[in-house]
Amino acid sequence: MATALFQGSFDPFTIGHADIVRRALNIFDQVVIAIVVNVEKKGLLSLEQRRNLIEQVFADEPRVRIVASEKLTVEVAHDEGATCLLRGVRTTQDFEYEQVMAQANRELGGLDTVLLFTRPEYAHVSSSLVRELLRFGRDVTPYLPAGITLPPKQ
Repeated sequence: MATALFQGSFDPFTIGHADIVRRALNIFDQVVIAIVVNVEKKGLLSLEQRRNLIEQVFADEPRVRIVASEKLTVEVAHDEGATCLLRGVRTTQDFEYEQVMAQANRELGGLDTVLLFTRPEYAHVSSSLVRELLRFGRDVTPYLPAGITLPPKQ
């Protein structure tokens, strides 16, 4: 069984992230979404909120599992039995950076990386864009996958 690990903070999980995972399911038997979080970094959502929102998006897809961890990505991949890392790429600059990271992950963790370019209609969407729009009180629902409703600010 081929399993890919898709990692990131996903604060929040966007329509582009969901698209990458759905397309990866055409390649892999299973995708593990690892919410890897730096405990010192404060985000828009708590770790549990992030996990719950992503679970809502993939509630009908048994081949997607969500895990949360403070470990290094390669450690989580090994723990979850992933055969490779899955990364989304939005720009050519992202691609160059991800190639360097792929080489490092191969050398340090023995893991290959599969890079999937974000579809053009989602290329402008990022978690940081959504956070910035929220900061200015804008509606961000067009950037969120179906099923996600951000909890109100506390």
